[in-house]
Amino acid sequence: MKKQATLVIIKPDGLKKSLTGNILTRLSESKLKIIGSKIMKVSYSLAGKHYTHLKDKPFFEELVKYITGELHGDNRVMALVYWGESAIEKVRKLAGATNPEEAQPTTIRGQYGRILTSGLFENVIHASSSEDESEREIKLWFSPDEIAIDLYPAKETTVKQCKERVWK
Repeated sequence: MKKQATLVIIKPDGLKKSLTGNILTRLSESKLKIIGSKIMKVSYSLAGKHYTHLKDKPFFEELVKYITGELHGDNRVMALVYWGESAIEKVRKLAGATNPEEAQPTTIRGQYGRILTSGLFENVIHASSSEDESEREIKLWFSPDEIAIDLYPAKETTVKQCKERVWK
């Protein structure tokens, strides 16, 4: 079996409904290691890059509003990187089908997801679908220093005139 990394995002509705602990408990059944984790707000730019493969779909804008928290009035997500044997398959099995109504009731989406009257799937969790997508997504959401192992090749660079927020 091959070790893999996968990105998991607990979406704004999951945090707003205080489902984070329940979801993490369910994901712990996978026996995978968490090698990256953070609570963050999602910018429109990051959301657009994350869903770039869906940019021509009629529901793209609603997806962006969903993950940026605009639909829930809560702009927080929990992004995690899980690592271990068959990580993508294990996490996707626990997550369940993208459509909450098609997800088995014992899965995360089956338990906590719903479909809005607009047709948007409020499925509380994102899970990478393939190794290529996983790498693309992890590199979007995390820098090399935010992950506990050297997952992908990285380089050191000096960035000049880079504004950064620091604590006062």
